[in-house]
Amino acid sequence: MHLSVVVPTLNGREQLGRALDALAEDAPDAEVVVVNGPSSDGTTGMVREREDVDVLVEISERNLNVARNAGAQVASGDVVAFLRYDLVVEAGWADAIETAIEGGSDVVTGPTHRSVRAGVTTEARETWTVGGREVTFVNGDNGAFTRAALEAVDGFDEYLETGGSRDVSHRVAANDFEVAWDAGVCVRGEVHADGGRAPADWGSKYRSLAYRLSKNYGVRPSPVYHTAKTAIVDGARALRDVVGGASTPSVWLENGKRVFSGIAVGTKDGLAARKRAAAGSQNPNGLSSRADRAVTKYEQ
Repeated sequence: MHLSVVVPTLNGREQLGRALDALAEDAPDAEVVVVNGPSSDGTTGMVREREDVDVLVEISERNLNVARNAGAQVASGDVVAFLRYDLVVEAGWADAIETAIEGGSDVVTGPTHRSVRAGVTTEARETWTVGGREVTFVNGDNGAFTRAALEAVDGFDEYLETGGSRDVSHRVAANDFEVAWDAGVCVRGEVHADGGRAPADWGSKYRSLAYRLSKNYGVRPSPVYHTAKTAIVDGARALRDVVGGASTPSVWLENGKRVFSGIAVGTKDGLAARKRAAAGSQNPNGLSSRADRAVTKYEQ
């Protein structure tokens, strides 16, 4: 097995350095592809000085899925892994990927251990049945694909600013690829003071959700129910914030408008993408859709 590891990064020079150090120790024979951009913190210079990075790709777009596809485009391995720049692989990560792939899996993913004040949090395998199909969610920040599987699903959907991992998981399931969830494919990170979460952008969240469900399943009862249920739960939580004084009724109403707008736009665009997919494009905004992602490429 020849493993390529794609590491997208954006203004994370120090965290990236730690991630690359751990990767060099655990997977010294892997091809390492860093996709940078557009960073302004000296990441380019730091990466170019490292001997353990094989390819540096500079892009101009602030879209994680564009970065993932740009890295996959230049990676030469028959297995391509994706790793978030601020996550550190734990010992045995590369061996666990190899064992799973050689055991017959097409895609392998695993947990993220996050350090918190009280100890360490982790994740379990997550599955969801939709449209009669069982989907195992693949972590795009810690997951590996055989070249055949990655090309069959046509990489990540660049329409999406969030939810790219969820979307590719649906396409992996649609193609009946075997997904292994392996505790040994483990990475480690830290939760920041704000808990590591950005404030919710309701419009983007629901545009992404509606887009990927309508694109992958069309207008069917199960996806519609899931979208409505998620919106009701989020709305109820936001309403509790209003009652508790942490938010205001005007903010709650404005977020509600963004939810409905996001669902409308996402559904429209998702159905349009589904129509294009029916015409022969597995992923209309995917890996094969363009060849101009890279602004500059350095082979080191």
